[in-house]
Amino acid sequence: MGVKASTIWYVDAPDSMSLLRHVTSSDQGAARALVESLFPEYTAVPSSETSIVDATHASPDEVFVGCYPGVTVVCGPNLSLAKPSSLPDAWTRPLASDRTYLVSTDPETAWGAFAYWERGALRRSFSATPIYIYEDTGLPLVWERPFWAGEHPLMYPPGVMPDPQSLPFHPQEFAEAANAEWLGFRYTEAPRGEELDPHSLPVSGFTLYAPGQLPPNQQPPSVTDSTPPKQPRPRSITRWWRRKSPEPRS
Repeated sequence: MGVKASTIWYVDAPDSMSLLRHVTSSDQGAARALVESLFPEYTAVPSSETSIVDATHASPDEVFVGCYPGVTVVCGPNLSLAKPSSLPDAWTRPLASDRTYLVSTDPETAWGAFAYWERGALRRSFSATPIYIYEDTGLPLVWERPFWAGEHPLMYPPGVMPDPQSLPFHPQEFAEAANAEWLGFRYTEAPRGEELDPHSLPVSGFTLYAPGQLPPNQQPPSVTDSTPPKQPRPRSITRWWRRKSPEPRS
């Protein structure tokens, strides 16, 4: 079973793989500043420190950020777009980074997507399920060749016939390969060779509160009732983040 992941990376380091391999902590102050920049309408309250793998289980009102020298990552369950090229400009280069990478996967639908921007300009974007391509923009990158050549075929249970429109590879595995190529690790399977163990990569968590919703430690006391007021649940921040997959053409 794969991992449901949705991440965007801002990279300046010339060797991001080597850098991430030696990361031991995340700069929480820088992480909070970025969250407040990306979500100016919301109040960001620090929640927990965890690994980037555990951050894949975030709720819709949580965001996790890892800030390291030369590399920054933002993780959130709603950062999954059927067409990565539709990502707003404010998100493609908020830190004036040289490179921006987006990687998203969903095992329930066997969907995988990745995209690459160079100084804010989209260079490559791919998004698909095994039988439908939502987006295939830009020239395929060198590392993609084995997938398009059929060296990573989809595996079907005994007695199940492949759909005639099936891709010659699993889109989620394809997206995982993009993550390994750019960042040196995969969310699934054991690390290969010099790949990083993602459980060692720390990120800082934040809960986002919508306007009018105060964080728990800022709730006003009740003057007519001594019973502590119930804490309001954070409102959803999905809005345009909710992935609306286009209907397959007949």
